[in-house]
Amino acid sequence: MTRVNVGLKFDDLITRVKSYTKDDSDLKMIKKAYNYAKEKHFGVTRMTGEPYIEHPLNVAYILAEIEADSATICAGLLHDVIEDTEVTKEQLASDFTEEIANLVDGVTKINKLNFDGNLGSSSMIATQRKILVGLCEDVRVIIVKLADRLHNMRTLWVHTEEKQKEKALETLEILTPIAHRLGMNKIKSELEDLSLRYLKPEVYYSIVEQLNQSKIERVKAVEEMKLSVSKLLNDEGITHEIKGRAKSIYSIYKKLEKGRRFNDIYDILALRVFVDTIPECYKTLGIIHSKYRPIPKRFKDYIAMPKTNMYQSLHTTVFGDFGYLFEIQIRTYEMDEVAERGIASHWAYKENNGDAKSLMKNNMEQKLQFFRSIIELNTEEERDEDFINSVKEDVFNNTIYVFTPNGDVIELPNGSTPIDFAYKIHTKVGDKMVGAIVNNNIVPLDYKLKNNDIIKINTNKNSFGPSHEWINIAKTNHAKNKIKSFFNKIEKEEYVKTGEELLTKELKKKKIPINEFLSNENISKILKEYNYKDLDELYTSIGNNSIPVNTVINVIVEENKDVKEEILLRKTNKTVDKPQLKNDILVEGIDDIKVNLASCCNPVPQDRIVGYITKGYGITVHRAMCPNVKELEERLVDVKWNELKGKKFPTNIIIHAEKKEDLLLNIIAKTTKSDVTIRTINTYTNKEDNVYEMTILVEAKENLVKFMTDLRQMKSIIDVERLIK
Repeated sequence: MTRVNVGLKFDDLITRVKSYTKDDSDLKMIKKAYNYAKEKHFGVTRMTGEPYIEHPLNVAYILAEIEADSATICAGLLHDVIEDTEVTKEQLASDFTEEIANLVDGVTKINKLNFDGNLGSSSMIATQRKILVGLCEDVRVIIVKLADRLHNMRTLWVHTEEKQKEKALETLEILTPIAHRLGMNKIKSELEDLSLRYLKPEVYYSIVEQLNQSKIERVKAVEEMKLSVSKLLNDEGITHEIKGRAKSIYSIYKKLEKGRRFNDIYDILALRVFVDTIPECYKTLGIIHSKYRPIPKRFKDYIAMPKTNMYQSLHTTVFGDFGYLFEIQIRTYEMDEVAERGIASHWAYKENNGDAKSLMKNNMEQKLQFFRSIIELNTEEERDEDFINSVKEDVFNNTIYVFTPNGDVIELPNGSTPIDFAYKIHTKVGDKMVGAIVNNNIVPLDYKLKNNDIIKINTNKNSFGPSHEWINIAKTNHAKNKIKSFFNKIEKEEYVKTGEELLTKELKKKKIPINEFLSNENISKILKEYNYKDLDELYTSIGNNSIPVNTVINVIVEENKDVKEEILLRKTNKTVDKPQLKNDILVEGIDDIKVNLASCCNPVPQDRIVGYITKGYGITVHRAMCPNVKELEERLVDVKWNELKGKKFPTNIIIHAEKKEDLLLNIIAKTTKSDVTIRTINTYTNKEDNVYEMTILVEAKENLVKFMTDLRQMKSIIDVERLIK
């Protein structure tokens, strides 16, 4: 199952590449990349004790096994040089090509991301977004990443058990679903088996042992079935090849997990039949069924209805010789190439083409439909949870197959509605939809589509657009985001209008000529200050209160009084009474006791809290997740916030921001919308950015969360977090 190429040589790589291309320029480039990587990694060893060059060499060999093009193989050899050596992307582009440099840079960016193997976490959301969008720009980046991970998984034994499980879970939850979507079955299966080996070693080796115990019997049954089927096809004059197919350990585990017994997993015995043409596939199926009785509902035609990852094959399960059940797959040689290499096969060389390196891009728009929908997610305003739900939906959920009136197959998640279908066809179809007909019957828009439904969407060019209610009816996040995007566009137009009116009104109030203020020079200065691309973006920010109109004006007009200092002085010197805690926090079973808020974590109303009984100082109230009490069990008491409103409590936040003039004014402006009062501000400056440590007063956690959310949406803000000292 796992093949670690011990002692792999560069000549082995070249021999493998020569098996599918004879282009001398490609071979020379690959050799140059190998020597380059060997020089840059010279003297560095892996944890396994071998020279570091062994890793990129193995990665390149894995890519050659799926017949990747020369640029991808070079990227495999060079994939660590930007991250681990002094080489820059620009230098790599100069030494090789822009194409190779972009691929290596893409892999480097992925490697810097913080995977944590938990789809629900915020870091996972960011990770999935960057990976998948990067994937759409050039699929080969993720292909190199998958090859990189495969070799690392083959040598995972060198790490601690904790690290092994962490990497295995990360691989299983994040990378194997992407490999599946790319149709890279060979790599996906090995990654799954290796992940199971480290996540659940006792289960993995139990399956291996059971397979070994029945191996002789299974091999004999498979060989006899191969001879029998081969004779049938020879008698009909069909040129063919038959191979026994090993069921992956992970796929067996998934069936055992559903309650199946090992002896009942009949497709452990499997054959794969290869023929030359599609008609021969169907003829072979008929010949096999003429002798061997098929099991009802186990036949699948993925030739007429290919999967979205381009997989094509006929699947049937029959009662074979001696009472054994066999799963038989029938496909052409070309289909098998796509099934094993997936989307990577579309970067294969075309020997009969004048341009030996031209990429097979025919119908790529249709074949990359999934990835195109993912990149759309990056261009639309969308909450993090919306994005991750979409990734889960597209990668993990069961799917249905429905048809357009012309017979085109559309894949959708189970539970989809005509709204989802319409937006899957085209955004304009969805926006102008006024009704739907399914199987010649008018249906409501919340109708749940079923397999094989034929859907016709009725549209009206005079329709205003979608309804807000459609967001709750639609199943796919693709459709939901399109609907939100429609209303966001209308809302944006309103913000632009409002922002322009506010700026005009304020300029008139200050008796500043509008034409003079909005000169080309001034506009350029303002747009540069806020990093906006045009006036509409500026007006939008003014209209939705992201930036105060006066701060925009002050970019050009120097006030006699230092506005910044005055506002800071007013904000930071504002007198606020310290909250009286008696009756604000209720201690279970105690009416009158001294209560203090912990200064380390500064809890505020709506925070989950816990009380700690101190010696002589009453009860100190901490946030439940405060590390200072997290491990304590003794002297803890239940406490809760009183429902009384109106008092403000201090808490600390820390803001990392780019160095921008007047940014602090914009931060302070956000306090008004969130009903937050600033008590103190400390500014720390370093080479890259500014850090603001703020003590603020809030009535409840919801005010704090809103303030922090508003800050994170500002372009110059890098990060905002709550501080525990």
